[in-house]
Amino acid sequence: MTYRKTALSAAIVTCLVLAAQAQAQETAAPAPQDAGTATDLDTVTVVGIRASLERSLDTKRNNATVSEAITAEDIGKFPSTNVAEAFSQIPGITLDRRFGQGERVSVDGTDPSLNLSFLDGHPVAQAIWLYGEQPNRGFDYTLLAPQILGRAEIIKSSEARLTEGSLGGTILMHTRQPLDLDANSVAGSIGYSYSQQAGSGKPNVSLLYSWKNPAETFGVAVSAQRYQERVDRQGLEVFGYAPALPRDQNGNPLPPTFPNTDIAQRDPNAKIPNSINAAWFQQDRKRDSAVVNLQLKPSDALEFNLSGLYIKEKFDNYNQSLYSYLTWNQGTQNAVDRLDLGPDGVVTGGHSNANAEEGGGTVIYDNQVRLSEVVTKGLDLRGAFRGEGWGMSGQIGRSKSENDNLAQYFIEPVYNGGFSWDINKGIRFDDPQGARNPANWGSSSWLGNNGVFSTESEDTYGQLDFNVNFDSVFNQLQFGVRRSKHEESFDLNVYGGVRTGTLADVGTMGLTDIRGFHPDHGRHVQAGRYNVLQWVRNSPLDFGNPDAASYLNNSWALEQTNTAGYAQLNFSSGGLRGNVGVRFVRSETDGSGFVYSGTPTLTDLDSKWQTKSKSEDFVLPSLNLAYDLGENWVLRFAAAKVIAWAPYNQMVNNTFLNDTQFTGSGGNASLSPYESTNFNLSAEWYFAEQSVLAASIFYKDIDNYIDSSASVERQYNSIKDTSPADWANIVGTHGCTADGYCDYSIQRPRNAGKGKVKGFNVSYQQPFGDTGLGFVGNYTYADGENNTGDPLPYQSRDSVSLSPYYEKGPFSARVTYNWRSHYLAGGYVAGAAPASVDDYSEVGASLGWTINDNLSLTFDAQNLLDEEYFQYLGKKSMPAGRYHSGRRYMATVHFKF
Repeated sequence: MTYRKTALSAAIVTCLVLAAQAQAQETAAPAPQDAGTATDLDTVTVVGIRASLERSLDTKRNNATVSEAITAEDIGKFPSTNVAEAFSQIPGITLDRRFGQGERVSVDGTDPSLNLSFLDGHPVAQAIWLYGEQPNRGFDYTLLAPQILGRAEIIKSSEARLTEGSLGGTILMHTRQPLDLDANSVAGSIGYSYSQQAGSGKPNVSLLYSWKNPAETFGVAVSAQRYQERVDRQGLEVFGYAPALPRDQNGNPLPPTFPNTDIAQRDPNAKIPNSINAAWFQQDRKRDSAVVNLQLKPSDALEFNLSGLYIKEKFDNYNQSLYSYLTWNQGTQNAVDRLDLGPDGVVTGGHSNANAEEGGGTVIYDNQVRLSEVVTKGLDLRGAFRGEGWGMSGQIGRSKSENDNLAQYFIEPVYNGGFSWDINKGIRFDDPQGARNPANWGSSSWLGNNGVFSTESEDTYGQLDFNVNFDSVFNQLQFGVRRSKHEESFDLNVYGGVRTGTLADVGTMGLTDIRGFHPDHGRHVQAGRYNVLQWVRNSPLDFGNPDAASYLNNSWALEQTNTAGYAQLNFSSGGLRGNVGVRFVRSETDGSGFVYSGTPTLTDLDSKWQTKSKSEDFVLPSLNLAYDLGENWVLRFAAAKVIAWAPYNQMVNNTFLNDTQFTGSGGNASLSPYESTNFNLSAEWYFAEQSVLAASIFYKDIDNYIDSSASVERQYNSIKDTSPADWANIVGTHGCTADGYCDYSIQRPRNAGKGKVKGFNVSYQQPFGDTGLGFVGNYTYADGENNTGDPLPYQSRDSVSLSPYYEKGPFSARVTYNWRSHYLAGGYVAGAAPASVDDYSEVGASLGWTINDNLSLTFDAQNLLDEEYFQYLGKKSMPAGRYHSGRRYMATVHFKF
């Protein structure tokens, strides 16, 4: 407590020197608005980049909180295909682009899972789309079409009225309301998106229609969009590293991993890649979305809003992985006869022989055809009454997202023969022609399976808010209650029975063309998604006997109910304004999963299904101060206690295993949420019209920090049941015994003590007279670590955003540059240690031409540098993944009348 008081006192003093920025919301409000009620839009039509930025600055000056915002006009002026990309120019916002475009956002150096996002004041449920991925709390912004939004706000400092659960920031997105638009207005676009790497494109269309009666008391707005694109990601992957001289749990040396080499004598601490993979992910994404808003405002005192949301997304994809396997079993280890030692004790190359007596070199070709369709629906009702000196508002609704047939059709043919490999260029076969013969790829014992995930996410919520106004320094009291329930469920069934054979039987379609590899590896034999799909579907799949271990280890459910009440007092006196408040939260969670011992079976499931309940109470005070220092300066200070929960799958007793890597990840139903005391200081200098120079500092003192660590657990390996021949080679390695149990390295979360995040933002915005030129830029520094000194996930120490623009007459142009330094991200396979992502740059451009008041053209480009997404394990000499997604282009015709 003494430390926090000292930090707070120092922060207040520092407030006079350093401070914050925000690129605010679309309209100014005289008093803080409820999170569930969108601020009324100004009646002035926003036209052009400069007008939009000016309105943002006006709002910024009137806010009590440290916040940022972006308007619909801004979104249309950035080269963006989703809302996350539009956010990329906001100070403190960074994106992770694992598939070449932004999906989830970090706020001031925090993990995306520790931020909250709301649409018109309510949560939007999300079911996962990627087979094998686990759901988390971070919002996936590819879900929302930019065209449905009127504005979005990023609130970095907390208020008592805001829903609990965010450590970094709360993002409030608002759809367009009919009474703010002209009657019988129509707006839309027709466009085409093109992926250079994929060599193909897709058409897109959006439409908005709004109507209101002459009295402007009732209106309807309908927006719909179809968006399609081709995603193509190619890259090199390394599936972890094995020690040259492994040790047991007591640290005693074991026999060398590769007995036919002298690597253990040359460097007993050497690290050898388990495999070098050429990965090619191809996907056709399709998003059909519709939003309907009904607005009834019979008087200035009474208003109702009914909103409906429907989104249907298809994420079908085909992932090919061809990789050497050096450590799979004793046979593959014995086949290794040469290892080349590189810098930092990392083996950079080697050779496996074709000697069948030694097991022979083994190369595996994974073909994963995945069918994925996510349907999200939501219904939300809001109401507000403004009486004489008081008011009340309420909100109730439900959001549900389902992906009940996330299917994978999988075959894994194997090639046995000699090959050499290089950590940067991949495999070179001793017999290239033999390796390109489909008849040499296959299996007579096991070839694949069919897996089906089913996942569902649902939010139900209700909220009631009151406010009372006073004619005094303390001008408004806000208080209210909220109750919400989130339900998440997840299960997996894996079916055997795929026919054995070779790729000659399955069918092939020429060679791949994966960039950056030796021709043997980059241009290898290719099965093709249609051939794989048909082969598995036409096999005698054993649907009556799903794999027991897969089901038991991957099926879980979570129910979390939060009940909250708050009181917030707003005040204003002279140049000082702000609010002080407190929020009380009771959280009740029920985490359920299968707990069993011995051989996994699908009998007596009720007795194996166990639920652990947990109830916790939290008191969350907050303070926000803003001081208008003269005509051109605003100083701000904020302090708050906040909480944030771990991802859903981490709060249950589940275990996800990778049976070939002998790794896994699992949950912990005893987890408590992160608790953090956050401080923000800011100063803003409005030195000219439409201009600002701003600075801010932030500090987050985190308790109950959740860390993930690995420990050895005995788990059942399903290869024993699905592929007896392979299992015979595995017994004796990785602690595997004849009963099917092996030693796995299992990552599980735990409350690991403390963490901290400190940093600052600097932002600058200015148009240059009547030249048409202008500039928006910002820099963020974030430095955080847990109590053991390890870096925090998804935190870049440095990030830069630069956006010069030109707008004069009918022509507009904008260039965006985003750069972030390296950061820690998620692992690449289940249970793998988190990998670092190297420095990443994104350059985009947008050109526009206004033909007349009703018609305009835009051309956008993204990833113009064709940046590499490079992951590594601790050191860059230990690569984990190198990916390219290529440049993307979009041409669009916009219309309105």
